[in-house]
Amino acid sequence: MNESTCSVYPLCPRALVRGCATCSRQTDHSSQVGLRKGPFWHALSTERRELLLMLVAGMTLAGGGLSDWLGGSPVAVVCYGITYLTGGWYGSIKGVQSLRKRVVDVDLLMILAALGAALVGAPFEGGMLLFLFSLSNVLQNHALSRSRTAIRSLMKLRPSTVLCETEGELRSVPVEDVTVGRVVRLRPGDRIALDGEVLDGETTVDESSLTGESMPVQKAAGSMILAGTINQSGSLGYRVTKAAKDSTLARIITLVEDAQEEKAQTQRTLEKAERFYATAVILLTLGLIFVPPLVVGSAWAASFYRAMTILVVASPCALIISTPAAFLSAIAGAAKRGVLFKGGVHLERLASVDTLAIDKTGTLTSGSPEVTDVVSCRSASGSEAERRRGCLDLLQLAASVESHSEHPIARAIERHCLAERCALLPVSGFQSFAGKGAEAMVGQNRILVGSPALIRERGGEIAPSQLAGIEALWAKGKTVVVVAETGADGRVRQVLGWIGVADQIREGAREVVEALGRIGVRRIVMLTGDNEIVAREVARRVGIDEVHAQLLPEEKLRIIEALAAEGTVAMIGDGVNDAPALAKAHVGIAMGAAGSDVAMETADVVLMSTRLEHLVNAFALAKKTRVVVTQNLIFALGVIVVLVATALFARLPLPLGVVGHEGSTVLVCLNGLRLLAFKQAQ
Repeated sequence: MNESTCSVYPLCPRALVRGCATCSRQTDHSSQVGLRKGPFWHALSTERRELLLMLVAGMTLAGGGLSDWLGGSPVAVVCYGITYLTGGWYGSIKGVQSLRKRVVDVDLLMILAALGAALVGAPFEGGMLLFLFSLSNVLQNHALSRSRTAIRSLMKLRPSTVLCETEGELRSVPVEDVTVGRVVRLRPGDRIALDGEVLDGETTVDESSLTGESMPVQKAAGSMILAGTINQSGSLGYRVTKAAKDSTLARIITLVEDAQEEKAQTQRTLEKAERFYATAVILLTLGLIFVPPLVVGSAWAASFYRAMTILVVASPCALIISTPAAFLSAIAGAAKRGVLFKGGVHLERLASVDTLAIDKTGTLTSGSPEVTDVVSCRSASGSEAERRRGCLDLLQLAASVESHSEHPIARAIERHCLAERCALLPVSGFQSFAGKGAEAMVGQNRILVGSPALIRERGGEIAPSQLAGIEALWAKGKTVVVVAETGADGRVRQVLGWIGVADQIREGAREVVEALGRIGVRRIVMLTGDNEIVAREVARRVGIDEVHAQLLPEEKLRIIEALAAEGTVAMIGDGVNDAPALAKAHVGIAMGAAGSDVAMETADVVLMSTRLEHLVNAFALAKKTRVVVTQNLIFALGVIVVLVATALFARLPLPLGVVGHEGSTVLVCLNGLRLLAFKQAQ
């Protein structure tokens, strides 16, 4: 569980917007740490409480300094006392909690350093340390809360009620009470509350808040609409397909929450090293206090002052905050643009990817193929009317079988059949062969619909003249589905004909492949279950040299394993047939998976839009994040080294050490915050 702050008490582990992890609900924990629940204090948010304490610490610090200058010692003592109490309140609580777990952390170092400064007669410097420490914490929390704004804004995208048709009347119903199958009416300008399928009407929908699409998307009967998007121009009715808790918007919110809890490897390493480093700093401080006076006879006051300075400047605050500030900002910024990372570890790993395996159908191509050719062997030599009748009969047989399949090509054949006003025939005994085809009884005949390889596998023979016709379609980059009749023994009796299907290459696919090469992806491999001739034609048009075709899901998995043995590999696919390969790759990326549960669950990165440009943006953001994290780490470590060296070998004033230490913390946090607005240069 990420030790980030909950919305009520900053020290309580929590699951972001879900509430407190220990009590599973939003709870006021102020009583647990001795804060009295007054009306004023209770009304303040955690951020405002921290801000108020910081302001009080700053004002009393100034008052103490002024009183010291005017010679008012008793007043200065009171002011400094208030400064130490308010500036060190939250740090003391967290330090005590860490000690109970037998862990030494940065908060404890700061409290010890401030108390040490007071002991050496520098209460102003100690108070300034606590003030700046509380100031940097306020700024850090503000920066990190900015990165969580994506979740809060997503939660506001869904209306609380919808208009449902009930007994012929439109009634306002809470979204939580709407069940799957209910019909909802949308008016122009309404925000869509639930996922559904359009039943009647036409409109355009603004999906930019969810998928990052810049242009409105046309919707008509049969189109899917997503919760959180905005109906623009038309009025329509739609059937709810998912309950509120299962909607795309709800799953996105969960993904972003989980992503911000998932720590990157660099962050986990630094947090593990923090406790050992903090212990080492305390031991070094003790050594600097006692060794010089006892060994070389240095003055106790000077040794103690130098030790306290070392304690301040050696604390790794900037190092610890440098990685979460960058990763959380990058994840939140990407979520607003339709790219969902399921954790900093995947964002970090994507920056190291040098090989990309990319699926053809639904990724490089639109995934919505259309029937272009229907060839019937039975009526090839008849009249025009007979040939057309034979083609329609063949189409009807194929579509009837494919009506039970979920493959995009099957959907295309079914759509074309219905467009030709051919009724689907009843089927029985349907059987699907993954990546190959399907078979079923249509009337008294058993019909097999699949690839030429499946026909041969089942004992069928494709005549040379038939093969020439099939290869002519392959040469044009089309996929060919052969329709055959099988016997009771399962062997093919005769080939009835074939259907040519073309899938359009996505706009800008070639430019995306070139852009990936420019940002460091040295090897791009196409994986597809389609025919090799078709695959190579598509690969040629988009600029991919390495092609593996006619693959079954398990064969894709084996290729991913081989690629992973040679480097860091990412796999992008539609998240259905590609699920095993997505899971096996170092980084699995689901393409346009707004409606795919399998993609959401399997992939490490989800591109909510079908635009390939988002893939380039994901890679560019990962590499930019790595650069920012490296900048933060080098800068934070460099500041520590310079300040510690100056304190050891020169006389570094404690105030200067305080400013340098806390200033570096604020700067790395602000540097990471820049990733919220990152955009890939076109």
